[in-house]
Amino acid sequence: VQLVESGGGLVQAGGSLRLSCAASGNIFSINAMGWYRQVPGKERELVATITWEGSTNYADSVKGRFTISRDNAKNTVDLQMNSLKPEDTASYYCNTDPPVRIGARRLYYWGQGTQVTVSS
Repeated sequence: VQLVESGGGLVQAGGSLRLSCAASGNIFSINAMGWYRQVPGKERELVATITWEGSTNYADSVKGRFTISRDNAKNTVDLQMNSLKPEDTASYYCNTDPPVRIGARRLYYWGQGTQVTVSS
């Protein structure tokens, strides 16, 4: 199992970033994929999902600003983030929807994430 996120950084409000995620084939195949974000002290939030067939869904807070896409041949899922706001500041993670569980204890598996910071 492998999830590797990249593309985060520091950007001014109104700017754009594109996040990318490379997933191992055994979890990417046929699964819906999602981008999640988490702020310290708060629960992880699902912000966008995409099915294997390409159907998408977005949290109200990002609808119209974020676009999720996937390349099934490359096992990658991207998140284009436009019109960024300070409240989008968070660590961003990709995962299956629902998140993958591994091991005998079926613990949730997460990659290292990528930090997005939006300055006002």
